[in-house]
Amino acid sequence: MARAVKKKASTPKGAVSSNGGGRSEAASRREQRRLLHQDLSRTQLLDAAEEVFGAKGFHDTTLKEIADLAEFSVGSVYSFFENKDDLFLSVFLRRGAEMLPGMQAVVDEGGTPTQQLHRLVDYEVGYFREHPNFGRLYVRSATGTAPATEMPDSPSLSHNYASAMEIQADVFRRGQRSKEFRDGDPVVLARLFSGIVSAYQSVDPAVMSDDDTSERLPLQSLHDIVEAAFART
Repeated sequence: MARAVKKKASTPKGAVSSNGGGRSEAASRREQRRLLHQDLSRTQLLDAAEEVFGAKGFHDTTLKEIADLAEFSVGSVYSFFENKDDLFLSVFLRRGAEMLPGMQAVVDEGGTPTQQLHRLVDYEVGYFREHPNFGRLYVRSATGTAPATEMPDSPSLSHNYASAMEIQADVFRRGQRSKEFRDGDPVVLARLFSGIVSAYQSVDPAVMSDDDTSERLPLQSLHDIVEAAFART
């Protein structure tokens, strides 16, 4: 008599197999949720830090104030950042990672160098108005061309500042080649441009005031000043 062959039962589609694949997928989903929760928590802390640092400055701010605003314990802050210096630096690095591509994008839209310079004005002023807490912090703690004096040494931050200056300097180089801009070292002109924009931002009520948001100097006037400052005469 022929011996019957026992067939191996197949696993229905969608069922959890005995090889651990289902458990692996579940573990992966838990890890994704954990990472998402970490990202959200870190963002909350950075937002809170921006607000408190912007209002009080680096030295007068405590980690407890930041933790309280974010509704975290002080111990939880240390789960994400080494200390107050690291948190302060991380605020600037986060915004730099957003601003640099934005600056490059408005330049890459094309047009004449003069048009590109005007778009940079709109973008830089508009970014601070969109993120007023960071705008206050930046005005309070930095200049248009250098990190804050209390900032810990950071090659990444120094690179961000240098990259921002280079984006602007490159616009001036093209403008000099097209005879639109005055002669002079493009890097110096880029720094002068940043200084003019930073001065405007430092008295922009949309950034510096919670109450009065009317412009002390119309944005169009800033455009007129920039064009007059750098146009070839």
